[in-house]
Parts: sequence; C-alpha cells; structure tokens
Amino acid sequence: MRPEDVTALARGCALLGSGGGGATTMVELMLAGDGRGERRLESVEDLDPATPCFGAAFVGSTILLGERMPGLAPFAPLVAAAERWLGHRIPAVCSIEGGGMNSLVPLLFAGERTIVDADCTGRAVPELDQMSLFVDGVPGLVFTCDSGAGGVALVETDRAVDAERIIRSAIIQAGGTGAAVLAGFTVGDLREHAIPGHQRRALELGRAFVGALAAPMPTLAAALGARLLTEGRIDRIAPYASDPHVQTVEITGPDGSVDRVVTRSETLAVLRDGALLASAPAIIVVLDTVSREILQVTDLTPGRRVAVLSLPAPDWWLQRPERLRRVLPSTYGLRELDAA
Repeated sequence: MRPEDVTALARGCALLGSGGGGATTMVELMLAGDGRGERRLESVEDLDPATPCFGAAFVGSTILLGERMPGLAPFAPLVAAAERWLGHRIPAVCSIEGGGMNSLVPLLFAGERTIVDADCTGRAVPELDQMSLFVDGVPGLVFTCDSGAGGVALVETDRAVDAERIIRSAIIQAGGTGAAVLAGFTVGDLREHAIPGHQRRALELGRAFVGALAAPMPTLAAALGARLLTEGRIDRIAPYASDPHVQTVEITGPDGSVDRVVTRSETLAVLRDGALLASAPAIIVVLDTVSREILQVTDLTPGRRVAVLSLPAPDWWLQRPERLRRVLPSTYGLRELDAA
C-alpha cells in the first residue's frame, strides 16, 4: 500500500465505522508523519497459520483521545507485556476493529511487524467482547492495556465479559482513553474466526467514495454498492423512549416522510414512518450532503442536511446465529429494531 492510498483507505474505514469507531484523522496524521513509505498487506492465506499475531486499538472515549494525543509509540509497552506473558515474540499484527480509526492502527507497525489483512469485527462495535475471536470462543486470549501513570494491565480469560469489564475499568482509571492490545492467537485463528481481506475492502470502498465524491447522492451510493435510505434536513434529536443512552435523529424525507435514525455509539437502525428500513449488523452511514463528510453520531445536529446510506453487513456475522446475536440491536436491549 502506497502513502497516497492512506487517504482512500481512511475514507473506507470511516464508512465501515457506521457512525462510530472514532474519526480517522488522528491516525492518518500519525501515518503521514512516520515516513515509513509503502506498507505491505499480507493475506492470511499467504502466511504460515502458526504465525503468532496481535491486534492493537485505542479504547475508551475518542473525544478525549483527540484532546490527549498519544505518544509516538503508544502500543510498545503493551506488546512487550503480552510477549513477556506468552514467552515469545509476536511478529504479525491485524485490526481488531473493522471501522473507524482502529482499522488504520496496524499500519503504524509497518517495517516492524507483518501486517495481516484481517480484522475481528468488519465494522465498528462498542464492546471488546464483541471481537470475533471472543465471539467464537478462541482459547488463550490475552488483553493488555494502559492503566495510568505508565502502568500496564493484563487480563487472560476465556470469559469474554471479563475482558470487557476489566479492561474498560483499567482504561477509566487511566483517564478514560488509552491503548490496548489483544494477543494469544495465530494467523490460522484469523482464517476461521475473523474477517479476512478487511483493509482491501476498505480501500476499494474508499477509492469508490473519493472517485464519486462530487456526483449526485444516488450515483455515490451506487458506486459504493449501498442503498440510499433517505436524504433531508435533521429536524430534531431526542432520547429514545426505552433507553436514554440511545438517540433518535428525526429527518424530514424528500417525499415528506418522517425518517428516524437510531444511534448509540454507532448507528443502529433507520425507520420510515415507523417501518424498519435497515438495522445492524448492516452498516449505516450518514453523510453531510454539502461537504460529503462521513459523520460520527456525535456530529449529528439539528439543521444539518444529511444523506443516510446502508452497506451490506459483513458475511461473517450472518453465518451463525450465535454470531448474529452479538451485533443485533437487541444486544443493547432494542429488540424492536431487529430486522425480521
């Protein structure tokens, strides 16, 4: 991957964030300033399946992360701690989140580790126990993370919820945002228990997005292989009736319909006059119709003119019922938003 591809890749990662995962700008700037040149992506099929691998990500508040910029090598002590625990070097790195800023993080390791073209979600998700390796019950996983004042916390558990709760608590102690590393798996595990080809998929989406940026919205949607669900002005934003942490963004549609976008930390569903148009795990993208900016859920404000698109859900989540249950709106208590 050439340096000039990073912008297109970042746009693709932002699209796959489904309104969450954090803006990609900070990691784009880190990549632009590291001077490492071309970054090679390796397919899981081209590597020895026994190759140890890790995933790296920023965890916690992405808003705080923008105010408290990370150091030059935020993951180095966390990788070192995982390697000490496991007793061997980990030569390969992949994405553990398939949308938003964390999709770009493996590129920070160019020249140091082999970058594996795979990720553990295929889209942005809010909880660490939604990583595909945890969902499929891969044993021996180890999480390390910042715990504040230069400290490192390490969790090894086969119970996914422990990783989510303990790592989240350590990140809160560290100030609400920090770095984390997931290790204890191999490239062979990624073949069966992850989403391969993630970065190439994001790059294709990003190139299509950049190429059709000035086109009419239906043309842009078609270039992405997306459905154009609605387009209009945001009239108001209100808490969702059953959960104050969930919001409904009300849009007057082009035909006078009342369209509602339901958001949490990501965009979960779109309804028209009460009828469900799309819901997670479909990837729902909100664009500013004037600037064509790919919006985070925190960017949605009354008066803004937006278009809402839906990209197909990653096939991995649809292959087994136990996987699908982990990304439906009912995961967050919003059963009425699950697609029939």
